[in-house]
Amino acid sequence: MNVQEYNSKAWDRLVTKDDQWTVPVSTEVIENARKGEFSIVLTPNIPVPRDWFPDDFKGIDILGLASGGGQQMPILAALGANVTSFDNSRKQLEQDTFVAERDGLDIRVEQGDAADLSRFDDESFDLIWHPCSNCFMPKLQPVWDEAFRVLRKGGAMLSGFHNSFLFIFDRLKDEEDDILEVKHSLPYSDLKDLTDEERARFIPNDEPLEFGHTLDQQIGGQIEAGFIISGFFEDYWSDEATALNKYCPTFIATKAIKM
Repeated sequence: MNVQEYNSKAWDRLVTKDDQWTVPVSTEVIENARKGEFSIVLTPNIPVPRDWFPDDFKGIDILGLASGGGQQMPILAALGANVTSFDNSRKQLEQDTFVAERDGLDIRVEQGDAADLSRFDDESFDLIWHPCSNCFMPKLQPVWDEAFRVLRKGGAMLSGFHNSFLFIFDRLKDEEDDILEVKHSLPYSDLKDLTDEERARFIPNDEPLEFGHTLDQQIGGQIEAGFIISGFFEDYWSDEATALNKYCPTFIATKAIKM
């Protein structure tokens, strides 16, 4: 299966269903950002600390890596940055374009695979914004390596991702019975670890395929690419999403620097 193509179409469908990560921000949010007032997330709930960002956004080059949807990229553009939104889903990019046209923003949109940034020159960006999306990517190291290549020295990559032990539990018992029962090992794959019947039940209506990466792949992979981790925090999903949320954080955010 071509996972990139499958997930691209799956996210297109989520846009038509108004999934929470596909709904464009309001004009009021954009106007506030123009005044320097903003709050954006890499993980479900906790806003990214202000000191993770540059003091001044004007003129800096930002790559939104798999972050279309009309949410974070328009806010960063309204703050004065030169924004490129790069996403696998055409309709997610259309949400960014919609906000840009509605509110008079300049956003460059590019469709493609986060593991292949070959269209961008070395050291093209000052900041890379990479929210929780690498769970839809079967391999992570090419993503980190490419991000490091296109980032300028002294620049930062801000990333959010699952704490992947979320994937070791039986999804049916978790979602329907609120029971945590260990079933899978890590790294996890919807393709390899579910039967056809389970996949049809757990991933209805051709929703995106997911992959649970180890912390070594998530954090160690960034370090292997050459980054230095300079910021870290954990976050929770909604209580309805998983029983595990009652006991521990299920998401991680990192700030990684290219020295």
